[in-house]
Amino acid sequence: MATSRWTAVTTRTASPRRRGPVLERAILEAALEQLSTVGWRGLTMEGVAAGAQTGKAAVYRRWPSKEDLVVDALQAGLPTLDSAQDLGSVREDLLQLCRQVREAMFSRSGFALRAVLHECDTATAERFHDVIYEGVIEPVVKLISDVVRRGIERGDVRSGGGDSYVCDVIPAMLMYRSKVCGSEWLDEEFEDLIDRVMVPLLRP
Repeated sequence: MATSRWTAVTTRTASPRRRGPVLERAILEAALEQLSTVGWRGLTMEGVAAGAQTGKAAVYRRWPSKEDLVVDALQAGLPTLDSAQDLGSVREDLLQLCRQVREAMFSRSGFALRAVLHECDTATAERFHDVIYEGVIEPVVKLISDVVRRGIERGDVRSGGGDSYVCDVIPAMLMYRSKVCGSEWLDEEFEDLIDRVMVPLLRP
């Protein structure tokens, strides 16, 4: 019996009950894992609870709906795009930035976001508009603007090349080709986009 009691005490000690921010973090992580593996349609609150090793009620207390949970999970998990390398030319800078975006979109949280983009109907997708815009589109546009401004200062980009429509081209193409065409954006596709679209738009 001594061995049995010790085993029980050890088990309880090894698996303390999580509360507060620790539990919330575990639930958000489980939601991202579900999204990146089974997708939006396959995600369930029960599955998230099981992944977080908690009860379904603990999930519903914090997030009354699947949409609410996914919004918070994406906001917490999306990688930060906060700088664009200066490689000496606008072409190389934009290519490297495109690769950064691809790397972010192929992270676990990126796969989760892609599941939302690909699987949600229009009405549901509107619920995630702010997350997508503020977490992905806005930071990418800002970095493109930074790259273009450097190019103007070097003299390899025309004056006025930082126009907002020009800076929207890359994220618009990435989103369109990913969602509508299922493109995985290979390096050669990035090169075509930069050489055939961006460089002519920006050339002095």
